[in-house]
Amino acid sequence: MPKTFPRVLVVSHGHPSYSLGGAEIAAYNLHKGLNKIEGAESRFLARVGYPVVRHSGTALMSLRQNGGDILYHADEYDHFLISNRNTEEIERDFLRVLRDLKPDVVHFHHFIGLGLETIYAVRRALPDCVIVITFHEFLSICHHHGQMVKTGGTKLCQRSSPADCNSCFPEISPARFLRREHFVRGLLEVADYFVSPSQFLVDRYVDWGLDPSRFIVIENGLDIAEPTPPRPLPTKKDRRSRFAYFGQITQFKGVDVLLDAVARIPDAIWGDDAQLMIFGGNLERQPTSFQEKIEKLVERAGNRVRFYGAYQNSEMPRLMRSIDWTIIPSIWWENSPIVIQESFFHGRPMICSNIGGMAEKITDGVDGLHFRVASSEDLVDRMSEALTNPGLWDQLRAGIKTPISYEECARQHLALYHDLAAQKAKGIPTAALTA
Repeated sequence: MPKTFPRVLVVSHGHPSYSLGGAEIAAYNLHKGLNKIEGAESRFLARVGYPVVRHSGTALMSLRQNGGDILYHADEYDHFLISNRNTEEIERDFLRVLRDLKPDVVHFHHFIGLGLETIYAVRRALPDCVIVITFHEFLSICHHHGQMVKTGGTKLCQRSSPADCNSCFPEISPARFLRREHFVRGLLEVADYFVSPSQFLVDRYVDWGLDPSRFIVIENGLDIAEPTPPRPLPTKKDRRSRFAYFGQITQFKGVDVLLDAVARIPDAIWGDDAQLMIFGGNLERQPTSFQEKIEKLVERAGNRVRFYGAYQNSEMPRLMRSIDWTIIPSIWWENSPIVIQESFFHGRPMICSNIGGMAEKITDGVDGLHFRVASSEDLVDRMSEALTNPGLWDQLRAGIKTPISYEECARQHLALYHDLAAQKAKGIPTAALTA
């Protein structure tokens, strides 16, 4: 394989032009970063589905405004097995892309919608190709949207097993969950190496049975030009009293915990200047009971809370101008939410649940504050501390380390690709890289 790796194919379950999830943005940033490096060349293949209208007779489509990007239309998807039922189109159209491009590396940033069969298709069509998979959550392990939260409530799931999964989904037998585990793990094992943005996620997959020597932690890179300066304070007596939540409003994101906490903070501490600003959408897609719960909590919080609706990531620098603190109250483990990197890039300390990738990325008392997950009472204490300790914001801001750029992220990936290719060329198992 040539030293400069002229051909990399980055595969994603979505294109940022249609879906602005963190995984899609991370995948596209890697693609852009690789193309910034002299001698490297990246192409981007993204899955699309309904309501995007496919071309007749082929799953392949183009995105004209992004010349080199390829769209792959796939709708026949088995969510339980993470499988694409339309193997005929994989054999015809997906393999056509592989044979035309002949990539030296295929890097999957996800396989939702595409199906795990695409990994096997790469290995069969291009036996010497380096295959890398980045994990963004626990979908391979957990059928409950990859959240590892028990169904019917908010209890965190500590491990995966056919019996435990059956307790969440009684209609699915332990035997079927065992078959799912063998199917998913077997196809993942076809890859050469795994990337994770957090050590926490690595540990979960290792507990599940994947080889720890085939993992590396590389944080996702940011594509932001300049940091936003701190919010101007009219006088020296004014406080850093603007809190913000960025993200989807779902049952797992803990917005209900946050709203409850805001309503509980005493008037003497909250004052007239404090504000919670919520940037996010999709509440209308949540269960009716959750929507009603949020409505009641908003009514209790009154004018302490303002909703600004959904936003685009390109708006973040402007939105950051009006806030001081970012809060991540998620009740699931999370992995490496992009809002952490964005907030740190702009110098905003964070308040987060004390679990998973959040607790790993945000250090309590150094660049942010932790509160006990799902505890609105503990969050009241942390927000009160932020409002009553005049020097805390500056102290935590000083402890923030600048996140890596998308170009640095791409360079770290390119180094990994080189190492993997060298090992394959020598006939050494890729697991020996870190052995």
